[in-house]
Amino acid sequence: MRLPTVTAADDGIGAVRRQVPGPTALSGMDEDKDNPDRAKDAHGVGRRRTRPHRTPIQRALGLLVRREHSRRELIDKLATRGLERDEAEAAVDRLAEQGWQDDGRFAEQLVRSRAGTGYGPIRIRAELAMHGLDGEAVEAAMATFDGDWYELARALVERRHGGGEALRDLSTRRKAADMLARRGFAGDQIRAATRFDPDEMI
Repeated sequence: MRLPTVTAADDGIGAVRRQVPGPTALSGMDEDKDNPDRAKDAHGVGRRRTRPHRTPIQRALGLLVRREHSRRELIDKLATRGLERDEAEAAVDRLAEQGWQDDGRFAEQLVRSRAGTGYGPIRIRAELAMHGLDGEAVEAAMATFDGDWYELARALVERRHGGGEALRDLSTRRKAADMLARRGFAGDQIRAATRFDPDEMI
């Protein structure tokens, strides 16, 4: 995932970079490992290394470098990890201003990912809406899909149930249609892929 390059001296982003150990720091870490006495105090009692305090922005950035998150998802995660909601919102807004968090980029990636694993447009639209994207943003993301939903449905049926002769059996067509419906394909896509009318399942 390519992230934008930003300059941030006071918001904690620079601190994240400064925490990455250089060659000298790594050398010292090796010495600690080889010489346990360096990890003891004056009385010979072992001491635990404390983790440095991380700012709300650093916490949010730590999640974003793993994968894209929607604004709602990122705020919810930070809140469940102990941040006040207003702190989480402020941190995410700051990262969005600098291009680290972007709902449009998140949505496009989700569409590609879900379509690539065999989910249909109805299911994907619903998931995008759950992330707090409005109708316009959802449709903009869906428009970035350069595949064919009909072909995707047909390929999924053939892979799971076989094609051609296998679909002559009514029971097989019904099972294939049910699978596509559960995965969020539209009725016309289901009919084209299975030669079975999904309305008959009601």
